[in-house]
Amino acid sequence: MKKSVAFTQEGYNALLERKEKLLKERPGAVAELKRAREMGDLSENGAYKGARFKLSQIDRDLRFVEDLLKKAYVSTATTVGFVDIGTTVVVSTDNKTLTYAIVGGYESNPLEGKISHISPLGKSLLGKKIGDSITISAPKGEVTYTILEIK
Repeated sequence: MKKSVAFTQEGYNALLERKEKLLKERPGAVAELKRAREMGDLSENGAYKGARFKLSQIDRDLRFVEDLLKKAYVSTATTVGFVDIGTTVVVSTDNKTLTYAIVGGYESNPLEGKISHISPLGKSLLGKKIGDSITISAPKGEVTYTILEIK
């Protein structure tokens, strides 16, 4: 059974761009490998080994991206006023106001304020509305978040 992978439209577009970039890099890597192969003895040819590694890396990344695209679907928030994949939520905790974009698992980057819908915080926020509070366990103990805004 094929497992589906959620993406925001922005994340899905980035994945398509990554695939295109890899497809554009591949012919150059193949040509570089061919040039290195023509240099002679392959057992001691560092250029050949480097070119082969580069092509293998591109092919591996390309297979990964293509597999992900086969499983991918774009998730859009279906109900206004509730936290869902693709929404941005403003929360308060410990006298701080934080803003998070709820994204698919492969798009998450907490340093950029993008949290996955399957992370403990993201999962707890899903389906909640303005004014709701959630409490999650964190390394520093229990943390309560109150939803201030949903965009």
